[in-house]
Amino acid sequence: MEVEQKKESWNSRFGVILAVAGSAVGLGNFLRFPSQAAEFGGGAFMLAYFISFLILGLPACWVEWTLGRHGGSKGFNSCPAIFSVLLKSPRAKYLGMFGIAMPVIIYMYYVNIEAWCLGYSLHFLKGTLNFATAAEAGAFWQKFVGIGADGAGFSLSIDHIGLFLLISFVLNFSLISRGVSKGIELFCTYAMPTLLLLAVIILVRVLTLGVPNPEMPERSVSNGLGFMWNPSKFVIQEQQADGQWLTISHSDIVGKEFIEAKKAELEGNPTLRLVEQGILSQLKRPSLWLRAAGQIFFSLSVGYGTILTYASYLKSNDDIVLSGLSAAAANEFCEVGLGGLMTLPAAVAFMGVSGVAGMGTFGLGFNALPMVFSNMAYGHVFGALFFFLLFLAAITSSLSLLQPGIAFMEEAFFINRRQSVAILGFITGIGALFVCYFSGDLKALDTMDFWAGTFMIYVFSMMEIICFGWFFGVEKGIEEAQKGSSIRLPKIFGFIIKYISPTFLLSIFSCWLLTDVLGVVGEHGYSSYVRELFIEPNKVAVFSVVMMLLVMGFIFITINGSYLFQRIGKEEQKHR
Repeated sequence: MEVEQKKESWNSRFGVILAVAGSAVGLGNFLRFPSQAAEFGGGAFMLAYFISFLILGLPACWVEWTLGRHGGSKGFNSCPAIFSVLLKSPRAKYLGMFGIAMPVIIYMYYVNIEAWCLGYSLHFLKGTLNFATAAEAGAFWQKFVGIGADGAGFSLSIDHIGLFLLISFVLNFSLISRGVSKGIELFCTYAMPTLLLLAVIILVRVLTLGVPNPEMPERSVSNGLGFMWNPSKFVIQEQQADGQWLTISHSDIVGKEFIEAKKAELEGNPTLRLVEQGILSQLKRPSLWLRAAGQIFFSLSVGYGTILTYASYLKSNDDIVLSGLSAAAANEFCEVGLGGLMTLPAAVAFMGVSGVAGMGTFGLGFNALPMVFSNMAYGHVFGALFFFLLFLAAITSSLSLLQPGIAFMEEAFFINRRQSVAILGFITGIGALFVCYFSGDLKALDTMDFWAGTFMIYVFSMMEIICFGWFFGVEKGIEEAQKGSSIRLPKIFGFIIKYISPTFLLSIFSCWLLTDVLGVVGEHGYSSYVRELFIEPNKVAVFSVVMMLLVMGFIFITINGSYLFQRIGKEEQKHR
């Protein structure tokens, strides 16, 4: 079944590469990636990260480009329609609804973080952010966002997030209303080069920091780089009353000289010892692999439904193999070559490994780094540039989060772009205000990020890969992918996508559920996300899940009520 040829398309292959790269390049590159590397020991995380990229990230990218262009060749741009065409079944549209719900829900909290970045950039430019310690930076962040209590940041004052949320929200919908080529592509054509220029300027400044405090030579940029790439890590353990040794902190040392000095320092205390954790012991942790694979999905925008939608606007003979590889390579350069080399070494130089490890994405980005810039020469300038860089990166990503919902409503309701933008703006506006108001302990944001930004991404990614490998067909898929391509897919790609990728995903996901979510294996018990919903209900967490269910309910009702989605699968089934 084909429908009338779509009116929207990309102006150029370079434009779509920049748009997809812009979708991928975001807060995950400059904040989430460095914090994950710091938490999971640097080098071990990097090894798991690159393995995940090769057997999950890159294959999944090509899968989404292929499926998206295939659906687009039939005249469809939304995930439910593409899945119906792909699987030739009326029920396949329900699998595609995840590719609409996830980006819409993620946008609701992502635009809030985007607003934080804009606010911080302005405050640094004004010179009002001058922190001696990370604790002072944390106090400002809590006041600005309203972490202390629900509604505390719900204000249009320049000292709170509300004003910047309004600006960010309006800017996003002003751009998305202009369409694929005149809005998304045009903005990314200018934003991406600007983003890269700012990143290079900040990177040069960071790499010339040296040793900020001569009294602590172990806290240096070179040690930060060493920690990021060293496959082994050192921890300090303390002997308990029962004779067991408990890890109490990460060690700042990297390099033979500092290792020997730290061992000598601890020799006088028999209850403390320095222990090296080799790479094999670290790679045995399911959580490390989950975070590494999750970072790949989050960073490449795989599993959201965004690349599916973007690729659907391509022409049937556009090169998607090279385009997909180029977009993934651009993202990896920004993440590893810029974000990793910029953020983590700077934080380690001022706070040490022990001060950075375990801070989390927000702790590193809005506590540690503002303090780092405050203690740097011309820090207010570099701080303003850095957070404006994050804001630009966030905008390019949030635009990609909106497009799947726009395409869905245009197809479901047979309406124009202005009408679909208005409907989506109303829905996401309510969600964004909900997250902004329930800011206490970031409970709403954290809950929605876990269930939509982690759990649902894994589920949808597995469905995509399994559908491509086992139902659409690997041979047919490779043939489809290579139409118009200037390079050939590696022969091993078919085997990886059919057997290795789903096995790897299912194994990691199962281990994660058993150990970190349900607590069936190990001693941790249920995760806080399960506990606060079913065992000791938390009001905001429950409301957040209800908000997500309302979004999914709207999509479900729309799919069932739309004449288009009712007949697509049936028509395709006739052509089996």
